[in-house]
Amino acid sequence: MASLRASNFLLSSSSSSSSSSKQIHAALSVPNLPSIRFSVPKVPTKGLSVELNARESDGFINKIPFEKNLTNSPLVQQSSSVSMATLQLYAILESIADRVEMHNNVGQQRENWNTLLLNSINMITLTAATTAGFTATGGAGASVLGLKLASTLLFSAATGMLVLMNKIQPSQLVEEQRNATRLFKQLQRQIETLLATGSPSKEDVKDAMEKVLALDKAYPLPLLGVMLEKFPENLEPAVWWPKIQSQKTKKEKYFKGKVESNGWTEELEMEMREVVEVIKRKDGEDYERLGNKALKMNKVLAASGPILTGIAALGSAFMDSANGPWAAIVAAVAGALASAVNTLEHGGQVGMVFEMYRNNAGFFKHVQESIESTLSESDLEKRENGELFEMKVALQLGRSLSQLRDVAKKSSYSRIEGSPIDEFASKLF
Repeated sequence: MASLRASNFLLSSSSSSSSSSKQIHAALSVPNLPSIRFSVPKVPTKGLSVELNARESDGFINKIPFEKNLTNSPLVQQSSSVSMATLQLYAILESIADRVEMHNNVGQQRENWNTLLLNSINMITLTAATTAGFTATGGAGASVLGLKLASTLLFSAATGMLVLMNKIQPSQLVEEQRNATRLFKQLQRQIETLLATGSPSKEDVKDAMEKVLALDKAYPLPLLGVMLEKFPENLEPAVWWPKIQSQKTKKEKYFKGKVESNGWTEELEMEMREVVEVIKRKDGEDYERLGNKALKMNKVLAASGPILTGIAALGSAFMDSANGPWAAIVAAVAGALASAVNTLEHGGQVGMVFEMYRNNAGFFKHVQESIESTLSESDLEKRENGELFEMKVALQLGRSLSQLRDVAKKSSYSRIEGSPIDEFASKLF
């Protein structure tokens, strides 16, 4: 009986579920949409397995290159060498920036030396001269002795300080650091231009290193041992560039009329040679002559200051009633003259003027050597482009291209006529 009831229940439930499913299908029926086919391009899978990393139980192994021959190709080797040269030039740039900061700081420090030493020595000298003048007015006893001792000690101290100051020439040291800062910044801009416009090579790195070391030698930072000679026999132009290797060969250059090769023509070569002659005969000689005059003047002033303070110290030492007022007068007058000489030498910065002439003479020597070195290269294709080189020379001399050509023509005419040229190559200084 129970089994019959269960079977009847199952039959009724199945019939009801079938009827409900029919109702649901009828309620949710939607129209059939047209099928649209999309053409998807096949992704090539060939070779992907080669680039995948092989998995191991503990992780991944290193990636295996797809083509081992690429690492040995000359293109990759050249790219790596250029990249290394670039990194080396950036390292040199960092060193140059550090040197610029050092020379700038040292220059400010030595400028303070010049100001402080000048003021201090003048105050000591004038105080001693005033003290010696008081003793000439008369007096006796302990007061005169005290003034005598004070004046002698002050003049002696001024003499020692003047000898030291004249030996190191602080104003000249300041000018050295100014020029070093300017030239290092110039080299920095040249390297930045090279990195921005071209692919540097190992030769560019070597050239930059040589220029940095040449500047270090031309403008040393320390004073002891490597300080530049402040009183040479004659003016020698400053040399802050490495020795330029001239490449002279027996091969002759032939120009056919005005045919141009790498921007060079026969007329341009003759123009550059005439510019070199003008620099030799006018600019270089003139600055060497002025520099030698400044050197002689500085030597006289540097010797006169300590001599005058020494005489004043001796005069103040002999001040007493037995010698009368003359010893005090000598001490006072010599001290006043020493103060005037010291002011003229270091206040007028005669040492700086000499250093300026020395660097100007070096500038003209550098322009001259660069032109001669370029012209000595027989292969025109290996030279710097002629038009670009002419523009650089004109800018260095402060002239336009037409003005530079006019100077070359005047130099040629003056040599033919045997008359001296009345114009300098440079208009900058």
